[in-house]
Amino acid sequence: MRFWMIGIFASALTGLVWVALWHLVFTITAILVTGVALPLDLGPAAFSGLVVGAFAALQRPASLNRRRISGIILISCFLFSFSLGTPFDPGSLLALWQRLLLLLLVSVAGWLSIEKTVGPTNAGFMTRYGTEKFYIRLFWGLGLIMFILIVAVPFYVMVMTSLKSQHSLLINPLDLSIDYGLSVTKLLNSYIELFTDYGFLNLLINSAVVSVATVMITLLFSVPGAYAVAKLRFPGRHWLSGSVLLIYLIPAIILVIPLYAILSQIGMRNSLFALCIVYPATTIPVAVYMLRGYFAGLPSDLDDAGLMDGLSRLQIITRIAMPLSMPAIASVALYVFMIAWNEFLFAFMFLDDVKLFTLSRGIVSLNSSEVPRQHLMAGAVIATVPVLFLFLWFERFLVSGLTAGSVKG
Repeated sequence: MRFWMIGIFASALTGLVWVALWHLVFTITAILVTGVALPLDLGPAAFSGLVVGAFAALQRPASLNRRRISGIILISCFLFSFSLGTPFDPGSLLALWQRLLLLLLVSVAGWLSIEKTVGPTNAGFMTRYGTEKFYIRLFWGLGLIMFILIVAVPFYVMVMTSLKSQHSLLINPLDLSIDYGLSVTKLLNSYIELFTDYGFLNLLINSAVVSVATVMITLLFSVPGAYAVAKLRFPGRHWLSGSVLLIYLIPAIILVIPLYAILSQIGMRNSLFALCIVYPATTIPVAVYMLRGYFAGLPSDLDDAGLMDGLSRLQIITRIAMPLSMPAIASVALYVFMIAWNEFLFAFMFLDDVKLFTLSRGIVSLNSSEVPRQHLMAGAVIATVPVLFLFLWFERFLVSGLTAGSVKG
């Protein structure tokens, strides 16, 4: 009997955790979308998941489709019954179709999560390997959901707040739904005012110029440097290869003061050119480190063949090494661009002229009582979206570039 209870306990625990979690997630989603203050009553959801989780272990011999349909129906029925017929909204503030939709979403998501987590577990004895796999699936799923929520919820709040008017935010700050009765111009009024009244186009241009220049300067020095460290034999090569990231051991706040003094004395402090010098100095070491592994993985026979054909080392880099290393170079370029685009500390210390502000420096200037909150959120969206699209576009290069050179052979 002691062993027989192990499988049911694991499955029941899974049901309790997942149904309660999905009930919490979709309730908060409904609050954000509709602006209605709904109670977070997790008791009925947890008890429903506990019962249905035990049912999932007992129904192992049944067919997959039969288990899914019966599991979804059971979660819906138990959740409806244990909440006394008022799941999610005891005050009937939501429409009937909204309550039914939430009930269906929790039931489907809850059962699919239980099914994926329980896996081949049945009501009987679980081996040590099966127990470890079960807990790995459970904690991996919980970690994934938590990570998605941590990223998605702030971004959703940021976007929805940027689409609200000052009047609606003062009436109900929790109402983050979209008013479909408004025209597109009124919905995007915060973005329009940012470009017309706050000069955000100039901020975008400044950030783009600095970021692109940083990428070009970084690649100009890091590609030959990484190739030299990976392929050439010279005294101190191993020491240089191991110490290339030592600059990251020095906090940026320590570098700001001497750089501020030096740039002020030579008259270059309040200029974008100063950022184009400082940013590459911080990105070249990590770029060399990332490219070194990729260049080291390229066959040395290619270099020897190029030398026999009369190519110089520079021609070997440009004609052989770089074309073969485009995934790594693209990932480094994207990484450097994101660093330069989002950097704030140096831009805050070095720039005084509003016309020279970068995007991060300009957004901070919006954080005042004189600027409405929706404008601040709109500026944050504008700063986030370009990097997001670039990351999604070059994601395949980023993954292959970061993993390249990590395994020999």
